[in-house]
Amino acid sequence: MIFILEDDEGILSLVLYALNSANLKAKGFSLPSEFWEAMAKESPSCVVLDVMLPQEDGLSVLHKMRQNHKSKNIPVVMLTALGSEFDKIKGLDSGADDYLTKPFSALELIARIKALLRRSHTQNDCEMSYGDLKYSKTIHSVSIGGESLHLTLKEFELLGLLMSSTNRVFSREELLEIIWGYNISGTRTIDIHINTLRSKLGKYGKHIKTIRGVGYQFNTNA
Repeated sequence: MIFILEDDEGILSLVLYALNSANLKAKGFSLPSEFWEAMAKESPSCVVLDVMLPQEDGLSVLHKMRQNHKSKNIPVVMLTALGSEFDKIKGLDSGADDYLTKPFSALELIARIKALLRRSHTQNDCEMSYGDLKYSKTIHSVSIGGESLHLTLKEFELLGLLMSSTNRVFSREELLEIIWGYNISGTRTIDIHINTLRSKLGKYGKHIKTIRGVGYQFNTNA
């Protein structure tokens, strides 16, 4: 899920339409208070953030995100009319991952968001564990109780992504974009890979939960 905080209703509608047309699920907010309320319930995969906002400016929102351990690593694209070199440097130095000025190309915004999603995935933790389930990106291995599992590349990448953000729900469209880059058609591929991954994980398969109508998560409360 991608969050957009933008007080211009016309631009907000345009961005939402463009992202949804690209099969990237998105939610829009006109006020920072609405944005923070949603952030308390869900962690987005990326945030598109205006600078000039009511209640508090976008740089303040960005600063708060980077100070919070739950949101400090969420990719942020600043989308603003402030296009001077000084403004861009200020935004990037404040923790933004990218900076796009208005007027903008919707296709360029989509391309930049996709690039950030891919980069965010490749920067996930290299070594992770849950119980005696061990995941190592460094040596490309998954084991349970010291016994190695034989996963396909996509199964390995799926497990790594889900374990890197435990309890967060990934939509099927997000998984397609991050793991496959949309070089395939339909979300049935995701379901097939999840089912085979569950089978291979044995007792840990139950932790990969289906969220009906949305997607999947690695649930540590299962």
